[in-house]
Amino acid sequence: MQNGHAGRVGAMRRGNLGSGSVILAIGALALAGCQSARLDTVSTQPAPLPAAPAGTVQSGTLPPPPGTAGVTDPSQFPTAPVNPNAPVTPPPGTQTAALEPPANAAPVSRDALVGAWKVTTAGSSCQMFMALTQWSGGFRAASRGCPGDAASVSAWDVNGSQVVLKDSSGNIVARLFASGASRYDGTTSSGQPISLTR
Repeated sequence: MQNGHAGRVGAMRRGNLGSGSVILAIGALALAGCQSARLDTVSTQPAPLPAAPAGTVQSGTLPPPPGTAGVTDPSQFPTAPVNPNAPVTPPPGTQTAALEPPANAAPVSRDALVGAWKVTTAGSSCQMFMALTQWSGGFRAASRGCPGDAASVSAWDVNGSQVVLKDSSGNIVARLFASGASRYDGTTSSGQPISLTR
């Protein structure tokens, strides 16, 4: 009876040892597969670039442009193209901020200025909206896409026959005078012409 019992215990031990050996063998094979030589050949660094060619720098005088050989009088050169970004000069008779308003300039009402305006300054156009909301230095103004001084306008007010545009600190950006039913012309603090039209 004892031999039978001992035989079963020994068989159980051998069975346990056998299944443990199988598990160890499977684990070793799995680890060996993860360390395949195929994965070792993958490089994550780019190939080096070839060296840039080196040469010598030469200096000298260029020949004159075609068609200008022998021309010494500057008036014989072709005319320069027109610069679309050049400052626009105000039309004759336009009043600017440096001058007093014209004698016949009517006082400007705040109500007449409320709303959207087209602003022309520094050779381009943009939009400005004026509201009757109290703001630092006057009433609220907002510009969209304006260049130069006009980009900083955030307030406006009326002073007699003058429209005064100001920045957020209350500094005067531009002064304009009525030059038509829905037009105001003047200059910015840097001397650029500026117009408001509807």
